[in-house]
Amino acid sequence: MVHLGRVSTFKELEDQKNDLPDVQELDLGPQGQDQFTASVYGSRYAAMDLPKHEMPEGEMPKEVAYRMIKDDLTLDGTPTLNLASFVTTYMEEEAEKLMVDAFSKNFIDYEEYPVSADIQNRCVSMIARLFNAPLHDENAQVMGTSTIGSSEAIMLGTLAMKKRWQKKRIAAGKDASKPNIVMNSAVQVCWEKAARYFDVEEKYVYCEEGRYVIDPKAAVDLVDENTIGICSILGTTYTGEYEDTKAINDLLIERNIDCPIHVDAASGGFVAPFVNPNLIWDFKLEKVVSINVSGHKYGLVYPGVGWVVWRDPEFLPKELIFNINYLGADQASFTLNFSRGASQVIGQYYQLIRLGKTGYRNIMCNITRTADYLAASVEQMGFILMSKTRGHGLPLVAFRLNPADKHKFDEFAIAHQLRERGWVVPAYTMAPHASKLKMMRVVVREDFSRSRCDALIADLKLAVQELGKLGDAGSMEQYKEHVKRQKQAGKHHKGVNQHFAGEEHSLQGKHGKTHAVC
Repeated sequence: MVHLGRVSTFKELEDQKNDLPDVQELDLGPQGQDQFTASVYGSRYAAMDLPKHEMPEGEMPKEVAYRMIKDDLTLDGTPTLNLASFVTTYMEEEAEKLMVDAFSKNFIDYEEYPVSADIQNRCVSMIARLFNAPLHDENAQVMGTSTIGSSEAIMLGTLAMKKRWQKKRIAAGKDASKPNIVMNSAVQVCWEKAARYFDVEEKYVYCEEGRYVIDPKAAVDLVDENTIGICSILGTTYTGEYEDTKAINDLLIERNIDCPIHVDAASGGFVAPFVNPNLIWDFKLEKVVSINVSGHKYGLVYPGVGWVVWRDPEFLPKELIFNINYLGADQASFTLNFSRGASQVIGQYYQLIRLGKTGYRNIMCNITRTADYLAASVEQMGFILMSKTRGHGLPLVAFRLNPADKHKFDEFAIAHQLRERGWVVPAYTMAPHASKLKMMRVVVREDFSRSRCDALIADLKLAVQELGKLGDAGSMEQYKEHVKRQKQAGKHHKGVNQHFAGEEHSLQGKHGKTHAVC
């Protein structure tokens, strides 16, 4: 997700200068040319603010530029303590070296970098087989591509379903102007984007208290002649539950409905095959026509790579493919962008051949055990567990306060307390029609060890105890006001684009749903 940045006006910059204290500087005479002789913190640049709004006229020594930016970045959170995100925060040194070596390679230039292009094809082949693509037929034409992440993969999958539906409607002489797609209201925001960007109506199966995944019968009941497909999620971002793709598939067959299923396996695609191999969710089901997965989540690669696979060219209309040759070789392209680095694809290939199925299984089983340990601990503390255990969902722990305990604080207050200890454990408002439940979620990644888990449990207990000491409602209101002021006080908050605040077209705008970090 790319954030919209707002450009400050000249007046706003002048006002910011006026807000700064008037400091009388020491007159020590003119400074010399210190680019090559002064230490970083002895140079004139250390006494200046970093350029923020306009390119400076002069140059800056590389050592100083590096140090100043590095110091600025120390105010970011620590990735390993960010338990909000599924994104990989650890790779082996050998993988990092390969990725650094490939920084300058433009992956899209197949003529210049044919091996990098072939490495993508090797990854597609391995992932397609992992998802049980129908390759026993000698005429099979399974195909796939790498993407920047699952968001792009989902955009491509939605486009393919829409174009196929339009072709069939036009060929039958029917109206093709009102496509819709059926999905759970707990979908990640990229599904809302795909529907809105490509003019597809969203038809939601809403969550309800006690059910946070799609109801198969309700989903199939929503299908009509304008439905381009159904989205089924292998691991929702809120509770990590696997939606019942097989039940949706079987109902479509039972009712003789020609409607494809796209499986959003962004988080679960590299987990379920190793932890829950008996779960039927992939190309074994005839209605599943395409699957996306994030390489940079449980595919164990740093951010910037996803994958999408189609079971047959029938489900990837030729009209969406562009054959181009201006970089020196004929190539078929289906992508929303063009130039990009080869590093992440090479990183994915390293993980696939370095770890193999045994290595992935060991890692996924270990983090599942850690998630189960954490789940048991939060239940013991009195929280209500909302996620599944023992491999029946993603290795995450979703939980909420027990209303029966009548706490005067909520999940957002706990999240803030943990943040003061360095942990990023988000609190969310659940998807629409789920009684506006609040919840917290901890994503267990490869580098979240048992000892780190114990440290989190200790700090979670401490956070609840400290909030409990606030006692009366007045003290809690003062605390909430303190948290609000603290969030707004930071200098980075002023750069947030507020122009589009208050939109009413998304699920968040309409229902107050918090979009979960993924």
